[in-house]
Amino acid sequence: MGGGPERYVGVGERRGRIGVRHLLGREVRAGRPEEVASALVALHGSDPATVYLAVGARLAGSVKTVGETERALYEDRALVRMHGMRHTVFVFPAELVAVVHASTGVTVAARERASLVKDMARAGAPDAVWLAEVEESALAALGRRGEATASELALDEPRLREQFTYAAGKSYEGVHTVSTRLLRVLGTEGKVVRGRPLGSWTSSQFRWAVAPAHPELDVAEAQAALLGRWLAVCGPATEDDLKWWTGWKVTEVRRALAAIGARAVALDEGTGWVTAEDVEPVAGPVEPWAALLPALDPTAMGWRQRDWYLAPELRPQLFDRSGNVGPTVWWNGRVVGGWAQRADGEIVWRVLEKEGVGREAEAAIGAEAERLRGWVGATRVTPRFRTPLERELAG
Repeated sequence: MGGGPERYVGVGERRGRIGVRHLLGREVRAGRPEEVASALVALHGSDPATVYLAVGARLAGSVKTVGETERALYEDRALVRMHGMRHTVFVFPAELVAVVHASTGVTVAARERASLVKDMARAGAPDAVWLAEVEESALAALGRRGEATASELALDEPRLREQFTYAAGKSYEGVHTVSTRLLRVLGTEGKVVRGRPLGSWTSSQFRWAVAPAHPELDVAEAQAALLGRWLAVCGPATEDDLKWWTGWKVTEVRRALAAIGARAVALDEGTGWVTAEDVEPVAGPVEPWAALLPALDPTAMGWRQRDWYLAPELRPQLFDRSGNVGPTVWWNGRVVGGWAQRADGEIVWRVLEKEGVGREAEAAIGAEAERLRGWVGATRVTPRFRTPLERELAG
C-alpha cells in the first residue's frame, strides 16, 4: 500500500465488475447457495427473506432455491447466520465464521456484555456472577436439546424468565427479559447461532443452537483476511466505503489495507482500493443483464458511496428513512427502478430511470420477474423495512 493511483477505473468498468463478481450476469450465475454466499462474502440476514431472494437472483436455476438454501443453512451448516459487521445479522460461509468473529464480533461482544451487566445493575437485578451461572446452565441445556427457542430453554433454566426495567424514567423505558438480552450477547460472542425458523423461510422467529467450534484468530490478521476477501468482490472501494461496510475504525481499515498490500486506483469519488492481484481492467458480462434484487441485498448495500450505480434522485423512493434499501430493479450494473409483490402473488416493477432502458431491458426485466414468481410460488414476501415505491407497487 502506498504511492499514487495506478490507473483510473471508470463507472462502466465498476458496473461490469458487479455483473461478474456478484454473479448477476446470466453466464456467471451459481449452481448452489454456498457459491453465492462465498462470492458475496456475506448475505444480509436482518430480513430473513433477503437471504433466499438474494440467492435466487443469482442461481442458474431457481426452482430449488428454498430447499437448497435451507439444506446449506440447517443440514450441512455450510452457511451460518450470525452477527457481523456494523452489529448486523448476516449469513456467512462457514469458513468465515472465525474470521468474522475475531475481526468484528469480539469488540461488539465486549460492548454488549458490559451494557447488559450495567443495565441489570441499574435495575437492581442480580449481578454478573448470577448471570454467568444462568449462562452456563442455558448453554448446557441448549447443548442437550440441539436447537431450542428462548421459551423452551426457560423450561430448563427458569431464571431466563427474569425481567428487569431498562432505561427507567426515560422516554424509551422498557422491560427486558434476561433470555432476550443474554442470547443476543451469546450470539455476538460466537457461542450460539440462530437455527431453524419457527415458521417458513420468511419467518423472523428463530430457534437457537450452540455455535460450531472455531479457532480464535488474531484480530489484525482476521481483519486483513476479511477486508481482502471483500475487496476482491467489491473493489475498487474508497476508504469511506470500507470503514462503513466493516464498521471498523479508520486506523483498522488502513492497517488491513497495508497488510494485504492493497493498490490505489483513481475513481470519480477520489482514491479507491483494490487487491494487489486486481489492478488490471476487468471486462463485464458478455450479455446485457437484468436483476430483481431484494431489500437489503448485499450488492445494493455494498458501498456507502452509491452514485456510480444508483442515481441520487431515485433514493427517496427506494430507501426508507433509516437508510435501508428496498427491492431494486437493475439493468447492466445500475439501479433503474424497484419492484414489489402484490397480495395475489404477482411481481410488479417500475422503471424510474428511463435513460438507456429500452425494449431489450424491459423484456429482460420482465423475464426476471417471471422467474422470481416461479420459485416464490404461493409465499407472500413483504420486506421488513418498507419503502415508498414498494408500498405503492404492492398496493
